[in-house]
Amino acid sequence: MDRRMFLAVSSAALGAATLPLPAFAADGAPLLAPWTGPYGGVPPFDKVKIADFAPALEAAMAQELEEIEAIANNPAPATFDNTIAALERAGAALDRVNTSYWVWGGTLSNPEMRAVETAMAPRLSAHSDKILQNAKLFARIEQVYEGRESAGLTPEQQRLTWKRWNAFVRAGAKLDPAAKARVAQINGELAQAFTTFSQNLLADETDYVLYLKTEAELRGLPEDVRAAAAAAATERNRPGEYAILNTRSSMDPFLTYSDRRDLREKVWRTYYSRGDNGDAHDNNGVIQKILKLRVERANLLGYPTHAHWRLEAAMAKTPEAAMELMLRVWPAAVARVREEVAEMQAIADAEKGGVKIEPWDYRYYAEKVRAARYDLDMNEVKAYLQLDKLVDGMFWVAGDVFGMSFTPVTDVPVYHPDVRTWEVKRNGAHLGLFYFDPYARTGKRSGAWMNAYRSQQKLDGAVTPIVSNNSNFVKGAPGQPVLISWDDATTLFHEFGHAIHGLLSNVTYPSLSGTSVPRDYVEFPSQVLEAWLPTRQVLNRFALHHETGEPMPQALSDKIERASTFRQGFDVTEFMASALIDMKLHLAGDADIDPDAFERDELAKLGMPAELPMRHRTPQFAHIFASDGYSAGYYSYLWAEVLSQDATEAFEEAPGGMYDKDVAKRLIDHVLSVGDTVDQTEAYRAFRGRDADVGAYLRDKGFPVT
Repeated sequence: MDRRMFLAVSSAALGAATLPLPAFAADGAPLLAPWTGPYGGVPPFDKVKIADFAPALEAAMAQELEEIEAIANNPAPATFDNTIAALERAGAALDRVNTSYWVWGGTLSNPEMRAVETAMAPRLSAHSDKILQNAKLFARIEQVYEGRESAGLTPEQQRLTWKRWNAFVRAGAKLDPAAKARVAQINGELAQAFTTFSQNLLADETDYVLYLKTEAELRGLPEDVRAAAAAAATERNRPGEYAILNTRSSMDPFLTYSDRRDLREKVWRTYYSRGDNGDAHDNNGVIQKILKLRVERANLLGYPTHAHWRLEAAMAKTPEAAMELMLRVWPAAVARVREEVAEMQAIADAEKGGVKIEPWDYRYYAEKVRAARYDLDMNEVKAYLQLDKLVDGMFWVAGDVFGMSFTPVTDVPVYHPDVRTWEVKRNGAHLGLFYFDPYARTGKRSGAWMNAYRSQQKLDGAVTPIVSNNSNFVKGAPGQPVLISWDDATTLFHEFGHAIHGLLSNVTYPSLSGTSVPRDYVEFPSQVLEAWLPTRQVLNRFALHHETGEPMPQALSDKIERASTFRQGFDVTEFMASALIDMKLHLAGDADIDPDAFERDELAKLGMPAELPMRHRTPQFAHIFASDGYSAGYYSYLWAEVLSQDATEAFEEAPGGMYDKDVAKRLIDHVLSVGDTVDQTEAYRAFRGRDADVGAYLRDKGFPVT
């Protein structure tokens, strides 16, 4: 989502103009300067100093406000070129500064950086509101908008005009002065709350580490998991020990393989208690504040709830449409969980001292069921999943399917030694740059994500995109390959789908470029990319055993295919629980909500199985409380997966299967290259020839199609 288009919706922090700005001994000049170097210029990561961020942001905001005032006060009648296109050009310096600012905040956080974020969040929020509530500027935008059909504008220009006008209206451009002032104040308070939530969560992820010392404590852990834990301990100055970090990439394999039930429970409780420990980093009070502020803002803007405000601009359009889809899938997912638990309980009962399945047992006994039913040991699969080889594999897919090539480059600065870069070409021509930051480290937020450092555009000549993928794989011992799970390999391809979406963009205006599309559509292209991982073309070439170099045997990949619907009850239910609670929280209006109690009570009403938690419990739900990003929108992954599974079937039905060139061309022409230049419903119909069918999603999960 481009900063220029949605300046205020995810801004953040209390008392925008009242907090004193700490003194920073720097001028920010290196961050403000236009990018230089190869490939049309690159981010100056080698010149970044944390002390430069505040002055650079202040100077860039001042520059953008000057640009905005020039547009708003232009004495000439408003036209597309002197108003809408001019807005596209404004704020270039702030975009450049923000590129490094977001990288440092998300991947290199430390106390100094967090102090800057706390100081700057309210200022960035106030800056956004100054633009979105500029009455003269909006009057010019509205003038262009009202005459858009008779002004000879191209369809892309009409789309941009509508999108710009709609963003201003949704941010309060038509409110009276008192209401505008309150919306701006709310945005500032939200900014502070978002920052506090994120920093609380990062503190719990950083501070809670389980150190293991004895063989008894390591019982059941595969060698690669042990090696990663040993490396993590050494990094934390505990050589000779083993560190289980409070992140998903460390927690998940421990809960899957550890024979120590007492330690599994400890790791599980620590992970799912992030932000919920009743201490200085507890997020429950922050959540209450965010929810109250969001509904007040929605009411001021003319919407009954925050969910109605958010979904108006999404593919779903209404919360009711999103809830209808979720509640169609939910019963089948819960029913599958009951079947899975019954199978696991039978194995547990047969063991000496059999236990009742609890949440910290689910992954562990699920693996036993997988081994018994499918003769499939996922640790055996993992031996073929070397991170570097799979990166080569996703590049190969991009080449074979989309005509892209990736060549390593070392002539661009990076912000950490682990980061690698590639030049991307298509049909022999430079297309963009791809950065990859694969490993977990202190100060890096958990999860996996894609960033656009620079969006593709052709407004004033061709500007090529620069994108990154970021993961949190646990770095192994020096010289040893990093082995990842099948789920992590799927996530690797997923995030690469976002990167391809950004790289193949071919539009004129940056606000419509690449992944600047609604949340419930942006995950669609990335989820489609997951479908290439299990193809024999990829497995034969790139799923190579880390010791023998032999490709994954056909028999093993056949087992993976037969087990493809295994544990879908767990996977879908833990996701759906989070999506439903997100929507229910934001449909509750102005109710006084105790987040823990609300989560517990609403899950009980839904019939949530006791043997598993939400994927993201409320006090750690960064998707919806670290910004407005996925608030009332976590359902988006389901909505997009309905599209992606239907699109995957389009490939499977074609003569060339997943490598069919005609279907790939349609995907490029109607989805990957068009950004937000066309309505997403129409774009999908142009690709598929019809609307998406939810049956494809249900079939993929092995659920009954009703």
